[in-house]
Amino acid sequence: MPSLTCTKLTLFTIAGVIIQMVGLSLFVFGFFPVKPALSGVSGPESFRSPSYNSVQNQSESDLPSNQRRSLYQELSGIPPSFDQLILMVIDGLPAEFVLGKDGKPPHKTLMEAMPYTQSLLSNGMAIGYHAKAAPPTVTMPRLKAMVSGAIGGFLDVAFNFNTQALLDDNLIDQFFKIGWRMVMLGDETWLKLFPGLFMRHDGVSSFFVKDTVQVDQNVTRHLPEELSRNDWDLLILHYLGLDHVGHIGGRNSLLMDPKLEEMDEVVKMIHTSTILNQMNGHGNALLVVVSDHGMTENGNHGGSSYEETDSLALFVGLKNDVSGYSPSKHQTIFQVDIAPTLALLFGVPIPKNNVGVLISEIFEPLSDDQQLRALELNSWQLLRLLEAQLPGLSCGNSPYDGFIFEQGSRTSKCSGSSIEKEFCCLYANAAFLHNSWMSKEVSRSTHHEEYSAIVVAYYEFLRTASEWLSRRTTERPVNLLAFGITAMLVSTVLFLGLIFFICKEVYDQEQQSLFDLKKTAYCHLDEAFIVGVVLILVISMGSSSMVEEEQYIWHFLNCTLNLLLMRKAIQSLVGGKTENLFCLFKGKNRKKGFQIGSIFVLLTSGRLLRGWHQGGVNWTNLPDISKWLEQVGSDHVKSLQLFSGLLVIILSLASLFLLGSNRKFVLVAGFSFFVSGLLVLLHLMKHDDSVFVPSSYSATMLVQTIYAVVGTATLSTVAALPWLTPSWIHNTSNSIFHISTSNSNELQNKSLLVELKNALYIIGWAYIIAWCLLQLVLQQPINSMPILLLLVQVFASMLYSFYSGPHNKQWVEVAALYYMGIAGHFALGNSNSLATIDVAGAFIGISSHSTVLSGVLMFMITYASPMLVILSMVMYISVKDGSHVTKTSNLDSGQMLLRMLGFPCLVPLGLNSILLTAYTFILLLMRNHLFVWSVFSPKYLYVCASTVCVYIGVSVVAATTFYTHLVLLLRKPGQVSATSNSKR
Repeated sequence: MPSLTCTKLTLFTIAGVIIQMVGLSLFVFGFFPVKPALSGVSGPESFRSPSYNSVQNQSESDLPSNQRRSLYQELSGIPPSFDQLILMVIDGLPAEFVLGKDGKPPHKTLMEAMPYTQSLLSNGMAIGYHAKAAPPTVTMPRLKAMVSGAIGGFLDVAFNFNTQALLDDNLIDQFFKIGWRMVMLGDETWLKLFPGLFMRHDGVSSFFVKDTVQVDQNVTRHLPEELSRNDWDLLILHYLGLDHVGHIGGRNSLLMDPKLEEMDEVVKMIHTSTILNQMNGHGNALLVVVSDHGMTENGNHGGSSYEETDSLALFVGLKNDVSGYSPSKHQTIFQVDIAPTLALLFGVPIPKNNVGVLISEIFEPLSDDQQLRALELNSWQLLRLLEAQLPGLSCGNSPYDGFIFEQGSRTSKCSGSSIEKEFCCLYANAAFLHNSWMSKEVSRSTHHEEYSAIVVAYYEFLRTASEWLSRRTTERPVNLLAFGITAMLVSTVLFLGLIFFICKEVYDQEQQSLFDLKKTAYCHLDEAFIVGVVLILVISMGSSSMVEEEQYIWHFLNCTLNLLLMRKAIQSLVGGKTENLFCLFKGKNRKKGFQIGSIFVLLTSGRLLRGWHQGGVNWTNLPDISKWLEQVGSDHVKSLQLFSGLLVIILSLASLFLLGSNRKFVLVAGFSFFVSGLLVLLHLMKHDDSVFVPSSYSATMLVQTIYAVVGTATLSTVAALPWLTPSWIHNTSNSIFHISTSNSNELQNKSLLVELKNALYIIGWAYIIAWCLLQLVLQQPINSMPILLLLVQVFASMLYSFYSGPHNKQWVEVAALYYMGIAGHFALGNSNSLATIDVAGAFIGISSHSTVLSGVLMFMITYASPMLVILSMVMYISVKDGSHVTKTSNLDSGQMLLRMLGFPCLVPLGLNSILLTAYTFILLLMRNHLFVWSVFSPKYLYVCASTVCVYIGVSVVAATTFYTHLVLLLRKPGQVSATSNSKR
């Protein structure tokens, strides 16, 4: 069998990555749904029965706006209840802050923060609802749901950062078509969704989460003037400050109550102004206060928990009879119900793709005829949407005689049929009862029981249709999904095959060593466990609870693996006796002593990381170290942050100066990163505690300076070091991380290997310290100690790998490092819920909004631990005993590079490929699961992002090693020709 050359390995690896990327892209675009939508916009036909010939009259479609408005009023049969609409969006406001929860009023401090709003509710001048939002709970898809009544696709969470114009039928377009003049103040997302429709606007970016003051003042400063004007029909106010307060301080932030008081003052200003305008005959305005989503305890959102989906819908200015109204009895509606309700209140067609149901209490001031007309129009719109989604459905000409049932038995008799017949049954029954009641013109005002039966029948159809349409998605292309999974499976087999070939080539030439290892079965227990970890994870992925609490699995498996490695080290002590534990660092047991000590450090730091954040979804309320520190006070958190930053700098510099070679460049590199560390400490002392105010210019400039200095120092080290490495290594006998001195004679004959390892050590160190310094700036203050602990774990792993020699298989050590990185990912507070993504840190050091830069920073924060571990592979290559590389006399530099680089690159790619392929298959099996969009799909987005993280990290490791190796070859012309011949 021909040997695997470095060139072949590179080509096969690149091919595997490309195949995997193609397969992943095909599956993502094939699996994640695109909600089926009807093209065009609703017109006069929406006020006519679906059985009516719906071919739109050309003259009707070309009507001027004022004539179109008159036609709509004539056809609808429901006179507009209001002249103006004020839509006030309080971004991120949980409904329970205003309405309470489970029938209980809000907390006393929350009620005191919004006294005017609470007085409106208690006096019956406002009606509030818990409006359940559909995931993903981010701004853009939630705004689309409120104005179109349609539920977007799951991937709208990605489009939230790059909003495009809304092309589907919606209320804003409908209002514009009837000549409404509209004004928008606040979140610029509205301007991106509806470009050119607002006659006046002042937009602000929704992504500067550090700004909790100016972002709202910019809206309120226009409000008195706008309220005094009478030249607008729709006024949209989108306040972002409360959402930003949540992101940087959580629900219990010190700024939450003042922000609620500010919003309450805005509600008071608007309400009193509308009352005065109404008294002066300037029209009747409806104030609707809504929120796009809620927030978790730590202030984030994006997932599907109750706290995130509990949004507010508050209607102020209705003419309801509110006698006996209890403010604690607030119903739950769906966020999409807002769209048909507003459309019918203001006399415009319901958007074509609406799946919402009108809110009955809002229409109570209307007559019985008008209320039933509203239900009829909503039913017609949903019936048209059903007919478009179900080609076999045709209820327009269904006879009513066959759908007469006794009261209370309609559901059971309709549900036994096919879905098409069930819909026709429910609709026809409501229509029949409505027509029968309408024919009794003389006595219908006294037939309240019949009226109630009609309302119940309509709502039965509306809710059934709405629930089915909300779950409805386009059919998934089976061939595309199959091809995507096949491609990912092929790439996985390719990566595992490459790992197998490298194992065969490396360990076949160490037969004696392997023979010695096989004498003791316990030496292979760690290898079996590495494989077992993959099997355990694959099996656990099929459980939604295991996916939600995946961090427990990783912490347990990582700890167990470290214990197995410690057991192996103890049992391999010289003499194999327990008494040797008391003389670990003496004589022949010195290496094992360092191994056992390193594993002890890993276990201790791992336990601290495990207890730092509870993480997950269901048990976040349990106590942990971070909660305890936050309760103690911010001063203690600040002190711990500075202490952690100082230790990061000291530990990093100490590890650098352990290398005894190339002293001058070591001093230069150490000084440059020492300066970077001082700048980071300066930032932590001066600016990082000002998280509740907008980032100052000086703070932004300092962070940008840190980015520049750290980036320049890192790139300079990577680019210049290979050219400055001395051609021979002197005075290295005292180097802890250097190549084992027992092989010094062999290594002197392989000067290229020695130079390469020393250069990679310093470059790997530069990657590690640069990444940790950046994380100290970007992470939340409470995560500074976990960053230090992760750095300790990396250095302890390097020490263990150095002293393990050739007896530990390299692929086992690389896999252990990779597992440690994933456990660290959860230790930083991450989970498989989108709500734990830290949005606040993604705008540190950015002076003007940039989607790309913010996305990069958000990615760096989220995958701080996995990327740190993969970047540390550069240092791992340098500290790993290279005796197995130099034992073969005819080994050329290409084969040397292959053996050094093969496992650190292929093992992360292989393990990630197994998990990616397995979870892709599981997601396909769970496509009809109840939690497919709330649990399994967010997890899959994290898996895809982890794949990108591995791609980037492995590319950096491979490119760094290739570049360093190439430069060292160029400096030795005599070896270039031999190497080029060997790589062919």
